[in-house]
Amino acid sequence: MPFTVEQFLAAFARYNEAIWPLQVVATGAGIALLVLALRRGGASHRAVLPVLAAMWLVNGVGYHGLYFARINPLAIAFAAVFVVQAVLLAGAAVRGPGLRFCARRGRVALAGLVLAVFALALYPLLGVMAGQRWPAVPAFGVAPCPTTIYTIGLLLMAPWQRVKWLMVVPGLWAGIGGTAAILLRVPQDVALLASLGVLIAVAAGAGRAGRRRAS
Repeated sequence: MPFTVEQFLAAFARYNEAIWPLQVVATGAGIALLVLALRRGGASHRAVLPVLAAMWLVNGVGYHGLYFARINPLAIAFAAVFVVQAVLLAGAAVRGPGLRFCARRGRVALAGLVLAVFALALYPLLGVMAGQRWPAVPAFGVAPCPTTIYTIGLLLMAPWQRVKWLMVVPGLWAGIGGTAAILLRVPQDVALLASLGVLIAVAAGAGRAGRRRAS
């Protein structure tokens, strides 16, 4: 690591203080989307995707570009990737008529719901249990790791074939952030590896189903 754990937490502290109370807004938006997804008809792509796009943009420009880049030269590349994901999500919001996110679709959607609830509720709780104190903590919607877990969770509530290409960047970050979790003393980020595991399992299952249909 090109930085210490102390520098990492200090960057989060400066970032959280600078953007307050955006963390509260992001959490409220995350809860609202889950409530919509739990309804019988689910949540429209016009509600879900723009919110996710805004979260990824804030993470890319705000966290990676303006704060994490001060201690990690690779953060500029991370910022660019997060902005690309924001653009992809925003583009899908325009081009995805009829796409809905519903927690009632089956086992895959249920797994997505579990991941999304974890990102919203259990992620910060585990941080507190690990001894993390505000403002030097990753916050939902404005920090990369909980945002990634939540994004994977919500996207799993939509038809796989229509959103699978939106999973590439979250999957990559799940691998990067998950492997760094222990070194940076952020134990709740180990859930990124679980998210990646779920993502790989779903992709493999969809691939097998596609081959069966083709044969």
